[in-house]
Amino acid sequence: MTWWEAILLGLIQGLTEFLPVSSSGHLVLVQHLLGLASDDVTFEVFVHFGTVLSIIHVYRRRLGELIRNGWAGVANPSKVAQNYRENADFRFVIFILITMIPTFIIYLIFKDSLKAAFGDPRQTLMMLLVTGVLLLLTKIRRNPDGPLTPLKSLLIGAAQGAALIPGISRSGATICTALYQNVTPERAANFSFLMSLPVIIGATAISAIKMFQTGVGPDLWIVLLATIVAYGSGIIAIKIVLDFVRRGNLEYFAYYCFAVGILGLILI
Repeated sequence: MTWWEAILLGLIQGLTEFLPVSSSGHLVLVQHLLGLASDDVTFEVFVHFGTVLSIIHVYRRRLGELIRNGWAGVANPSKVAQNYRENADFRFVIFILITMIPTFIIYLIFKDSLKAAFGDPRQTLMMLLVTGVLLLLTKIRRNPDGPLTPLKSLLIGAAQGAALIPGISRSGATICTALYQNVTPERAANFSFLMSLPVIIGATAISAIKMFQTGVGPDLWIVLLATIVAYGSGIIAIKIVLDFVRRGNLEYFAYYCFAVGILGLILI
C-alpha cells in the first residue's frame, strides 16, 4: 500500500463511517478497484481507531456526563429503578446497552455469511441501493418529535446489526430507524453516533487480537497516516451529518447512494 492509497482509504473510512453511505461498502469497492487486499487486519484496526477518536473528540463533554451519570445510576443497586425514572442520562446509557443486544446476536448468527459478503462488490452495490431507499423514506416522517424508549432502542440496535452487511450504512440505518419511530432528529443522530462507540471499539479490539496473532502488515507510518486522516475526516463527517439531519435533508445522501450503486452495477 502506498502513502496516497493510505490517505485515500483513511479519508473514505473517516467520512463514510458517519455519512450515511456505508463505510464498509465504500472500502470494499475502493479496495476492489485498487486491487488491494481486503483482509488487511492491521490497517483495519488503525483506521477504525481513528474513527473512535473522532466520536470521542466531538462528544467529549457529553461522554463525560454519560459516564458520570451512568455510574451514579448503578452505584446504589437498590435505587437503579428510581434512577432510571429520574435520570435522563442514565436512561440514555441503558438505551445504548439495549442496542448492543440485537447487534451482537445478528453478528453471532451470521458472522460467516457477513465475512463472505465483503468479497462480493456487486452485492455491496445492491445494498447501497437499499441504503438509498432507507434514506429517501425519511421524507415520509416529517418533523418527528418523540423520545427514545427501550423498544425503539431495540429496533435501532437491530438496524445496526443489519448494517453489518457491506453497503448498508450503519449511521443511515440507525438514524432512519429512529426517525421512522418519531424520535427527534438531533436526538436520533446523537444516539446513532454514541451507540456506535462500543460497537466500533469492540470490532477494533477483535481485529487487534487478530493483528497480534498474525503480525503487523504494512509499514507502521502508512497506517498511522491513514489513522490521522480517518480521525480528521471523521470529525468533519459527524458535523456534516448533524447539520443535514437538523435540516431534514437526508435524501441528498440517498441520491448519492443510488448514483454509486447504479453506476457500479453497470461498470463492474
